[in-house]
Amino acid sequence: MNQTDTSPITLYDGPVESMLNSPLGTLPTVTRLYGRVWTGGPQVVIRYYEAHVPDEEPIPICAVARLARGQLKKKPESKPGTAILEFSSAGLYLVNSFR
Repeated sequence: MNQTDTSPITLYDGPVESMLNSPLGTLPTVTRLYGRVWTGGPQVVIRYYEAHVPDEEPIPICAVARLARGQLKKKPESKPGTAILEFSSAGLYLVNSFR
């Protein structure tokens, strides 16, 4: 959330909060997503486990952030425990339907 419209961005291992740029199914653009970031290896993994629509109960989800060809490739200058990515937005792939 704090690096919206920034390029490049730096991510760290651990919790992450994001926001939808466009509606996703019944979720409006003000929806915040909560999950976790892993930076080990050449690509970043971002998995979301909960969606929060303002004034509603949290919705459990299973989703993964993706770019072209399903990748979130780190820049070579990324240090251990961090990942520098070119863009601050990515696609969202729902692994499991909303419960």
